[in-house]
Amino acid sequence: MKCIVCNTRRPRRHCPGLRGEICAPCCGTERENTIDCPADCEYLIEAQAHERAALPDPAQAPNADIRVPEEFLHANAPLVNFLWEALAHSVLGDSSIVDGDLREALDGLARTYRTLQSGLYYDSRPANLIAAGIYDRMRAAIDDYRKRRREEDGVTTVRDADVLGTLVFLQRLEWQWNNGRKRGRAFLRMIAREQAEHGGEHSYA
Repeated sequence: MKCIVCNTRRPRRHCPGLRGEICAPCCGTERENTIDCPADCEYLIEAQAHERAALPDPAQAPNADIRVPEEFLHANAPLVNFLWEALAHSVLGDSSIVDGDLREALDGLARTYRTLQSGLYYDSRPANLIAAGIYDRMRAAIDDYRKRRREEDGVTTVRDADVLGTLVFLQRLEWQWNNGRKRGRAFLRMIAREQAEHGGEHSYA
């Protein structure tokens, strides 16, 4: 018997994504690249533990010029929690979404709110249709949140700068968890785990 991917080496493990026997090198190379791995695959879980141990360089974080200290998150806790919930509802339950789609959507949202903060407007909606769907749902959620806050407070209390800071915070979470694989869903699994374990109260760690 030979590995169903390379057809050369002897298989050492069963691949639930391909429903066949695969060698360890092909598993490591093709995992979440050409293979759509189920979340409960033991080899995927083991690999994630090693990938998570090596955190990316903070200097390479998206929108590195925007500071998002803990004080900002505490001061804007209702907005942060609302956008986290909106993001979860926008992506969970759709098996076609991968971390890369989420990254594109958050990048487009951050770009859009950068222009709004400066008094200009440029809609940076992604060309990727899956990412664009996430983008649209998040824009609608933000508009709804602002409307409800305006009705409750009598004035506009949600600043573009606060929305931008929160979006950048979510961007950096995705950047921290994304494993760089084409079909990677490490961040999506983290969102699902947080929703299952903590509901509306999140540690974002």
